[in-house]
Amino acid sequence: MGRVKASEIRELLKLLDQPDILSFAGGIPDPGLFPQGEIAAALQGQLADPALAGQALQYTVSEGLPPLRRWIVERMARWGIECTEANVLVTAGSQQALDLIGKLLISPGDTVLVDRPTYLGALQAFNAYEPTYVDRAEVETRASPALGYFVPDFANPTGRSLTLAEREALIDLAQARDFVLVEDAAYRELRFDGEERAPLLALDAARAGGIDQARTLLCGTLSKTLAPALRIGWICGPAAAIEKLVLLKQGADLHVSTLNQLAACGAVQEGYDQHLSRLRLAYRAKGQAMCAALARHMPEGVTWTEPEGGMFVWLTLPEGIDGAALLAKGLSTERVAFVPGAPFFATAAQANTIRLSYSLPTEAEIDEGVCRLARLNASV
Repeated sequence: MGRVKASEIRELLKLLDQPDILSFAGGIPDPGLFPQGEIAAALQGQLADPALAGQALQYTVSEGLPPLRRWIVERMARWGIECTEANVLVTAGSQQALDLIGKLLISPGDTVLVDRPTYLGALQAFNAYEPTYVDRAEVETRASPALGYFVPDFANPTGRSLTLAEREALIDLAQARDFVLVEDAAYRELRFDGEERAPLLALDAARAGGIDQARTLLCGTLSKTLAPALRIGWICGPAAAIEKLVLLKQGADLHVSTLNQLAACGAVQEGYDQHLSRLRLAYRAKGQAMCAALARHMPEGVTWTEPEGGMFVWLTLPEGIDGAALLAKGLSTERVAFVPGAPFFATAAQANTIRLSYSLPTEAEIDEGVCRLARLNASV
């Protein structure tokens, strides 16, 4: 427990109840984009019929409801990943997927390869299993990793995406050093610019001769595209690994809520692609508004990423400015919230960084919030 710490992001989310704070903190979907009607219809259809209600309110199999797993198999095929239901485990969001993978693959002292910076939630999931972290620049000088964790598309926190060459290089490295790749695809379907690139699992399986010979585990989720409260995620990978992960899930929570799985399954059966199109248009407008506001308001010496999708922009501040200290001042003087960058670094934290999320505020709020943030930077 000495390595288990509170999430900076989860603590900051408590501030959302304060109406005068403009928050760029959590990567929270815009509730105005939730498909409430489709989810309500799916639930009503299940609960109105006594026979179906009996199924909806009952225990189910640990692997996940077969209709939902079949839909995931179809979705994976559209991503270029050929698999069967035996290659899919439904999890309580992709966060549980990361925890189960850590439990399966990490022993105390094992090496875990991550980007700098990387997703804070992955570090939280893995920390309980006591790994040592390294980045790609250091991996050649260390013992072979137990696993490598990466977010190839619109990474949390930077918004950056890996090029096809970088993806191929990761697979080369995993093969050469004999470790498992964990691919977090949470934001993959939120691309609003640029060319789609193959998932690591698709590239790996094509090389290996099929998914069951691959060394990649893909973590997917409906939290960013459908509704986070449903807690629907999944792991897609070799059947032998899925079998072991199912055993770990049985010990954790038996299965994901049957009712939630049915609600999700009903909501995605028709019109899901149209729903994704609405999300992409909305987040594209917000992302562009964020980058335009930064260009308009930020003082000299501040740089930022310009993502092609997802929910985040990563700012690098002038040397000597600490993101955590800036947050404390921002909350007290400008009433603007964001996430300091240091917690996203597994090693050698870079304090002069911050993460901004544009998914929740309106375009007008984005401009006002960035203006406040710029005043804050200029006053330091």
